[in-house]
Amino acid sequence: MELLFLLLLLVSVVLAATGLLVLLPIQRQLRAELAQNRLEAAANQNALRGELSLNFSSLQNTIANSLQFSQETLKDQLSSTSTQVGRQGQTLERNLEQMRQTIEAKLQEIRSDNSSQLERMRLTVDEQLHKTLEERLQKSFFSVAQHLENVQRGLGEMKSLAQGVGDLKNVLTNVKSKGGLGEIQLENILCNIMTPQQYSANVETKKDSKNFVEFAIKLPGKEKENDLWIPVDAKFPTETYQRLLMASDEGDQAKIERLRKQLYAAIKSFAKDIHSKYIDPPHTTDFAIMFVPTEGLYAEILRDAALFEVLQREFKVTVTGPSTFSAFVYSLQMGFRSLAIEKHSSEVWKTLGAVKAEFGKFADILEKTKRKLSEANNVLQGAEVRSRAMGRALRAVETMPDEERKDFFLLPLSEDEEQP
Repeated sequence: MELLFLLLLLVSVVLAATGLLVLLPIQRQLRAELAQNRLEAAANQNALRGELSLNFSSLQNTIANSLQFSQETLKDQLSSTSTQVGRQGQTLERNLEQMRQTIEAKLQEIRSDNSSQLERMRLTVDEQLHKTLEERLQKSFFSVAQHLENVQRGLGEMKSLAQGVGDLKNVLTNVKSKGGLGEIQLENILCNIMTPQQYSANVETKKDSKNFVEFAIKLPGKEKENDLWIPVDAKFPTETYQRLLMASDEGDQAKIERLRKQLYAAIKSFAKDIHSKYIDPPHTTDFAIMFVPTEGLYAEILRDAALFEVLQREFKVTVTGPSTFSAFVYSLQMGFRSLAIEKHSSEVWKTLGAVKAEFGKFADILEKTKRKLSEANNVLQGAEVRSRAMGRALRAVETMPDEERKDFFLLPLSEDEEQP
């Protein structure tokens, strides 16, 4: 409505501006209608407000009634539910009580049954154990009796063995026997690897010293009378080494160290003795070999690297055990074989040189023979030419009868010529 009023005003203004005053009555009529419309619109709005107020009040009453009815219904349902829950709780409690009583009765029956079964099992097991124990005890007593009998026989054997060990100990306590044991082992190694021409026993390596080394390995020199010897002497400090082994078994560290020092001192003494008695360059090598007959003693000597170095540097002595000495002898044997091969190779080269010289002479002789054969061939070819020429010249000559030819040449006829 306001928009219509504004349009009318605008039209009025336009009309006034243009001077069209004829439209003024229409304008008044429009204003009157607009006023009437405003009144009607206000009346309609008042009626609408009243109707809305009535509807809203009715709606509030309806909602309040519905809420009250819902509360009453919910209250009744809750009361009924609590009554049912109470009844179900009582029923569940009665059921649980009946179940507990039933389980207790079953458990009591199971206990009684288990007790009776366990009693029967105990009786059966006791009976079986008693029977098995008696059988095993009988077998054990029989086995123990046999073992005792075997032990008694073993004690008798150990007595005889102890006597033998005592005899062996008496043998080993003798210095000569100990040295002989190492010497026998050393000789076995040498004779198994080398030929008798490659080593000797009881050699006086140092001239006019009256000291004979147990064994010496022969190294071939440039000339036969200049053979070189490697002195090899067997040493075995048994008593000190045995005491060291016993101390190691006991675990006495102080005693072990003291006995180890004594053993090293004995080894140094042996090395000094070998150096002074048997090393004499150029008749021998500038070193000698000390052979110890057990690997345990050799390992004990190698324990101290400084001792091994001192023996080589100061006394020119190399310590070897059975395995290392065998390896050393094998290496020498391979060297001897290489030397023999080299020696035979030089002889072969000498033979080839002589054959080469003779072959040159033979080539000269062949050349001369070839020339002689060529000259003879030329002569034969000339004789053949002459023979053909003589044959051509003699074709016209009458052939002499056989008898006359025989008498003329004083030769017998050939077999072919004698045939009629």
